[in-house]
Amino acid sequence: MTTHATGTFTFADWQEKPVGEAAGGAKLAHATVTNGYSGAITASATACQYAIVYLPDKTGGFSGHELVDGELDGRRGSFVLAQHGTFGEDGTVRCAFEVVPGSGSGELTGLTGAGSFTAPPGIQAVRYAFDYELG
Repeated sequence: MTTHATGTFTFADWQEKPVGEAAGGAKLAHATVTNGYSGAITASATACQYAIVYLPDKTGGFSGHELVDGELDGRRGSFVLAQHGTFGEDGTVRCAFEVVPGSGSGELTGLTGAGSFTAPPGIQAVRYAFDYELG
């Protein structure tokens, strides 16, 4: 049975470093990020790594993985989210994520699921939606 979960997360820390740049072209960066989750997912400090592409037209994309160690609807454990997203010229971030198969531990062993978020610029608490199953 699929459960629909919602909540918010905030960026607790964002450390970004340039990786490379093509003359007049794309720029690559790496970000180490810490997020805090509330709602269905509760975790005070996740560990996240992103590879980011900045394009000359001020758009771009990213992919990464986030280790969530906390609770999901009251069940204690951890899992990893694989994330893929884009950002537009206006700064709005759109991201889809899914649980990495086999990454659930503790009471979250067997967790599968996917979700998304949209983060307009200037929003501190970003709303997420997550549909999951525990097998």
